[in-house]
Amino acid sequence: MSTSAKPTVPLSVRIRAHISIARLDHSIKNLFVLPGIIVPLSVSPDLINFQLIPKLLLAFAAITLVACSNYVINEVLDAPFDRLHPVKCNRPAARGLVNIGAAYAQWMLMMLAGIAIALLISRIFALTALVLWIMGCLYNFPPVRTKDVPYLDVLTESINNPLRMLLGWFAVTSVLVPPVSLLIAYWMIGCYFMAIKRFSELAEIKSRAVAGAYRASFKHYTPESLLVSVLFYASTAMLFLGAFIIRYRIELILGFPLVALTMAIYLKLAFKPGSSVQNPEKLYREPLLMASFTATVLAMCLLLFIRIPQLERFFLPTLPQVQSTSVTSAAGLSGTIGS
Repeated sequence: MSTSAKPTVPLSVRIRAHISIARLDHSIKNLFVLPGIIVPLSVSPDLINFQLIPKLLLAFAAITLVACSNYVINEVLDAPFDRLHPVKCNRPAARGLVNIGAAYAQWMLMMLAGIAIALLISRIFALTALVLWIMGCLYNFPPVRTKDVPYLDVLTESINNPLRMLLGWFAVTSVLVPPVSLLIAYWMIGCYFMAIKRFSELAEIKSRAVAGAYRASFKHYTPESLLVSVLFYASTAMLFLGAFIIRYRIELILGFPLVALTMAIYLKLAFKPGSSVQNPEKLYREPLLMASFTATVLAMCLLLFIRIPQLERFFLPTLPQVQSTSVTSAAGLSGTIGS
C-alpha cells in the first residue's frame, strides 16, 4: 500500500505567496482616485493647504489596504477556477502555495487596518472605503458572487471606479457634493474597460467550454455580445461626461478628441494575442496607449483650471428656452457643486 505525501511548502515561499496575492502591483489603479481629488481642488483652490498632503497619503494607504484585502479573497475563492485558465493557473493560490486560514486572516486584517486609517480622515471617507470592501465581497462570495452573472459582473466590478473617485473627493472635502453626472460617466468608463477585458479573455481562451468552466458568466457571453456592450458603455459614459462638461466646465470639451483617441487605442489592444487589457497593471508596457493617456490626463487637468469665455459664447443656446418654475438650483444657494 503506497501513500503520497503532499509536499511541504517552504515558509519563505509561503510568505512570498501571501504577499503576491495582495497584488500590490495593482496599486496603479489608485490613479482612478485622482479625478476625485483634482475636480474639487479646481472648484475651491482654498482646499489646498499644508494638511492636504498628509491626508492624501493616509487616504492612499487606506485605499490600498482595502483594495488589497479584496484581492486576497479574490485569489482564495477563485483558485479552483484559476486552475482551468491557461495563465492564471500559475497564481500562488491556484498552485497551492497559500495557507487558506492565514489568507482569510490576511483578508480581514488588511480591511480592518484600511478602515482604521480611513477613520483618521473622516467618517464619510471610512464609510465609502467600507462600501468598496463590501462590493468586493458581493463580487466574490457565493451565493451572490456577481462575477458569475453576465453584465452584472462588469457593472459591479466597475462600481469601484466611482467609489475610488468618491474616496479621492472625500479625502479633500466633505462639504462639496460630487456631481452625479461625473460619477455615472466614471462608472460607465470603468464598464467599458472591463467589458473589453472580458472580450479579450474570451478570445484568448478560444474554447467556450473551457471559458465557461473558468468563469460562469462566459457561458452566456459571445464576442459579439461583449462588443455590443462595449459600445453601450462607451456611449453612456460620453453622454454623462458631456452632461457634466456642459453644466460645469465647458473648457473640457476641448479634451474630448484625446479621450476618444485613448478609448480607441484601448479597444484596438483587445484584439492582440495575450493583450495587456487582460492585466491592466501591465498597460504601462503599451507606449502608444501611455502617450495618449498621459496627454489626455494633462489636457483635462489643465482645462479644469482655465477659463475660455469664447467657448461659452460659441455654445450659447440658439433655440427658445423652456422655463421651469418647479425646480430651483440648489447648487447656487448652498455653494455646493451639485448633481
